[in-house]
Amino acid sequence: MHDLTDFLEPVSVAELNNDEGYTDGQFAKHILIYENDLPELDDVEIVLIGLLETRGDSFLQGLNNAADTIRKHLYRLNYWHTDIKIADLGNVKTGLTLADSYASLRTVLGELLKKNKIVVLLGGSHDLTLGQYQAYRQLNKQVEVTCVDSMIDLRGESPVRSENFLMEILTGEPNLVKHYNHIAFQSYFVHPRMLETMDKLRFDCYRVGKVTEDIESMEPILRDTDLLTFDISAIKFSDAPANKNCPNGLTGIEACMLTRYAGMSPRLSSMGIYGYNPDQDTNELTARQISQMLWYFIDGKSRSKQETQIEDRNNFNEYHTAFAEIDTVFLQSKRTDRWWMQMPDQQYIACSYNDYIKASNNEIPERWLRVQERN
Repeated sequence: MHDLTDFLEPVSVAELNNDEGYTDGQFAKHILIYENDLPELDDVEIVLIGLLETRGDSFLQGLNNAADTIRKHLYRLNYWHTDIKIADLGNVKTGLTLADSYASLRTVLGELLKKNKIVVLLGGSHDLTLGQYQAYRQLNKQVEVTCVDSMIDLRGESPVRSENFLMEILTGEPNLVKHYNHIAFQSYFVHPRMLETMDKLRFDCYRVGKVTEDIESMEPILRDTDLLTFDISAIKFSDAPANKNCPNGLTGIEACMLTRYAGMSPRLSSMGIYGYNPDQDTNELTARQISQMLWYFIDGKSRSKQETQIEDRNNFNEYHTAFAEIDTVFLQSKRTDRWWMQMPDQQYIACSYNDYIKASNNEIPERWLRVQERN
């Protein structure tokens, strides 16, 4: 067991709010914050961690106030979810080298994962996903990874770490990535051969147009995700002004819906929101956007408590159907309206209502096909 104080810097709450304090209804009044001593985490479900490392991205280099800027706005939001206990453990100290920072993140996250905490990482460059993934690999834990990003960071020829980190995650040994999903990529940023490679590996990539057209179809993907990484470049400039390179993308509302779906996942154990540049922000609107995404993540976690185990069939509607001469069963939760689909091995996977409609019309749902291909 590592002493986490060796790796963490405390939060200066007074500086975040200019010594003005908070009202009883605000977020800061209801969470445990590492100001002087690390709080006890026994009853805590969600842990917030700030990241200061930006050397992996030339666009962000030298910045170290992203996490605190997000905190400033998160702490002011009204706290609705009294059934969710939250702690903020401050910021991971920046290492002497980039590799040292990855190692510090790996250590801190690994210790919290051992305690079965859900960890939300704020700030820093997108390549810190490497440290996030390494924590699972250190624990020898197989994971399903989902990335929300306008680009696919597999550019092996690039010297910029934040543009090629996925190469190590998806091809490094030992490889513990059970499956990889990429949400909201924008085609003009991605070489066609890269998508061909991803498809050959049976990884699933969804264009931003597909996501915005049917965002509810992203919920089953996030329901099965263990590690989520979200680059704010996926959000269009008008809704996230710090993202000056991308006029198109997800709306702020769609980004909040995705993090809410992530919060509802029974499997997700870490989420990183990366790539925020406070110096490029307008009226800190992007920080406000991220703080609201976090609010909806917590809302999703609160809603997930309504769900029962799939074995408890009294709380599910059961539909037997057949497509392409294959008999299967769909389950619909009476509490949350979410859907599951039975595979030939009798296991149930997360699915959507549209999958059920396709099966009912004697069409093979694409989700069923992709899972069968991987199996």
